[in-house]
Amino acid sequence: MKDKIIEFLYKTIKVPYEYFFKNAQPWGLNVDQLLCFEADSLGHELGTFLKINHYEVQDSLEEHDVFHVLTKIGTTVKEEVDLQFYLLGNGKRSPFVFIVILTGILFYPKAYKSFYSSYKRGKKAHQFYHLDFYKMLTIPVINIQQTFNI
Repeated sequence: MKDKIIEFLYKTIKVPYEYFFKNAQPWGLNVDQLLCFEADSLGHELGTFLKINHYEVQDSLEEHDVFHVLTKIGTTVKEEVDLQFYLLGNGKRSPFVFIVILTGILFYPKAYKSFYSSYKRGKKAHQFYHLDFYKMLTIPVINIQQTFNI
C-alpha cells in the first residue's frame, strides 16, 4: 500500500516538476534507436534497461534512467529512494531529490541503513550527475563507471 501511495505522489509531482525545473531538450531517441548503439555503450545499455523494464523514453528526463544504468540501482519504489540518496551523496540538489528522500524516510524507516549506504556510495563517486549524457551515448558503460568511480 505504501508503494502505491509513493508512486501516486511521484506521478502527481512529475508534471509540475518537469514544467518548473527541467529545461533540458529531449534527446529525440526511442528505445529501438538506443538499441542500435554499439553493444556495451551507454546508449545500448540504456535501451536494454528500458526494454527489459517495459519503459519508454521520458522526454527531457532521460538522465534519470541513465542513473539507473550507471549505478545499477533497481527500479522498485525503495530502490528509487536509494537512487536519490546516491545522487544526494554525489552532490545533486533538487526539489525532486529532497521530496523522494523525505517520503522514503517516512515510509521506509527500517531501510535507513540501505539509504545511508547509497548516500556513501554516491559521495565516494566522482561527481557525474550533471554530465551531458546525450554526448556520452557511444562510450562504453564500464569506462564511465571506472572514470567516475561509480
